[in-house]
Amino acid sequence: MQPENNLSVEFILETRGLTKEFKGFVAVNQVDLKVQRGHIHALIGPNGAGKTTFFNLLTKFLHPTKGTITFNGIDITTEKPAQTARRGIVRSFQISAVFPHMSVLENVRAALQRNMGNSFHFWKPESTLLHLHERAHQLLTEVDLQDFANELAVNLPYGRKRALELATTLALEPELMLLDEPTQGMGHEDVDRVTQLIKKVSAGRTILMVEHNMNVVSSIADRITVLQRGAIIADGPYAEVSRNPLVIEAYMGTVDTTLQGAH
Repeated sequence: MQPENNLSVEFILETRGLTKEFKGFVAVNQVDLKVQRGHIHALIGPNGAGKTTFFNLLTKFLHPTKGTITFNGIDITTEKPAQTARRGIVRSFQISAVFPHMSVLENVRAALQRNMGNSFHFWKPESTLLHLHERAHQLLTEVDLQDFANELAVNLPYGRKRALELATTLALEPELMLLDEPTQGMGHEDVDRVTQLIKKVSAGRTILMVEHNMNVVSSIADRITVLQRGAIIADGPYAEVSRNPLVIEAYMGTVDTTLQGAH
């Protein structure tokens, strides 16, 4: 029996046999992934494992060689990037996505305008945009940037820039957030702050994240999928995955060590 609405679909995202080949090289190999609604799901693996290619398939910047992608029970495999984004799949983080010489508040407001379909109305007087200020301030509070609203984005410390990217992503009202290495290049303090922000904003949302830092993954991920050479070698909670000999070998080159604290 078909569910009455999308919210009753347990898995918000599902891929079946998802494969991407580049001139004989298989970057993503028969990946069957299920992301449960409301979960923080981490995708991990050594460099070259196929994680970024997989994200590019989900956001339609690449077309699969074969396999299917289902979102909220609907096959979206052949959709264009804009169609998929409108469904609520929003990717963030790998490249800085802020306007450096606009204020923090203006960056979030621009993202809100984009979501409303009037992103090209910058010629309108600022007074007509005041109705967006309240929501922009709410989003800044959600990522602990309320005290930085009037600061130019270019002047923000690195970790705070990442928080601003999170706010602009939230402005697009994603149902599924794809976070691409959210703590990459950060010092310990920023890693901790951004990790807690991700946990905070995950309430009522679903997050699929690529992340190298095992401390981050172990502290906030509900489920972990491990890729190696484009294929899944393990899937489950951190405690189970971190003890898997295939995973330990993929990361450390030997089965005599553990993933605890590995980066």
